[in-house]
Amino acid sequence: MPEQGEIKKQKKQTNKNYRLAVVEEDSYQEKFALSLSKRNIFLISSSVAFVIILITALLIFYTPIREYIPGYDTTKLRIQAVQNLEKLDSIMNSLEKNEQFIQAFSRTINGEEFPNQYEDSKIKEVDITDFEVNINIEDSILRKIVEVEDRFNIIEKEDVLIAPNLISPASGIISEGFDFSDGHYGVDIVLKERTPIKAVYDGIVLFAEWTLNYGFTVVVFHRNELISTYKHNESVKVETGDFVQTGEVIALSGNTGEFTSGPHLHFELWDLQGPINPEDLIKF
Repeated sequence: MPEQGEIKKQKKQTNKNYRLAVVEEDSYQEKFALSLSKRNIFLISSSVAFVIILITALLIFYTPIREYIPGYDTTKLRIQAVQNLEKLDSIMNSLEKNEQFIQAFSRTINGEEFPNQYEDSKIKEVDITDFEVNINIEDSILRKIVEVEDRFNIIEKEDVLIAPNLISPASGIISEGFDFSDGHYGVDIVLKERTPIKAVYDGIVLFAEWTLNYGFTVVVFHRNELISTYKHNESVKVETGDFVQTGEVIALSGNTGEFTSGPHLHFELWDLQGPINPEDLIKF
């Protein structure tokens, strides 16, 4: 029996209620009172915490405050990510072109054979008699308008040309012309030693050093991926990375390198598809 009395006494203690009151200091008159128990305190605390969490979540999701939270995705970050993807795509395209150029440049310096992609591209002949064309006055007028616009569209014409207004690197007699089948990817111009060699067009010097096979060699990169190469020079007047203008002296002709049979300039023109006959673009 005593044990049961102690248990009842403990239950009464646990079920005790508390009263929180606000009274005046002088008169002790009660102004506000709140009955509290352990369960009520737990429910009130949980409710207050839930409301605080809910308000905080709403502020983060629907107000600009979220932009100040570290690691949270913002509009600025999304725009920057899109711009970075565009730059990455542009860099990948540039790297692909540079790899093609480096391959062509390496084969040019080492005198290796290069597969000519111009000979592989054959244009199929089309018999225009198989087509029936109806020409009317509206088509003729439209064609004239397009021709006039194209005539004055300088930018478009520059894109079509490989490199306009190329000049001859030096004045002399061509002793051996371009012959792709024989591995002669340029022209040999007979010159006196120390004749000034000029840049055929504006560009950036990619290579200006001594090579065992071709002596002092200069390689210049021009617009539209056009590359000009000058070999067997006695000396060079430019350095790698220099910007040269059309007609600027970049070297002095000579008779250097193992692959030479006398004073001359071996001149080549390349693009990313392979070697080009210089006589097709330059009047020597």
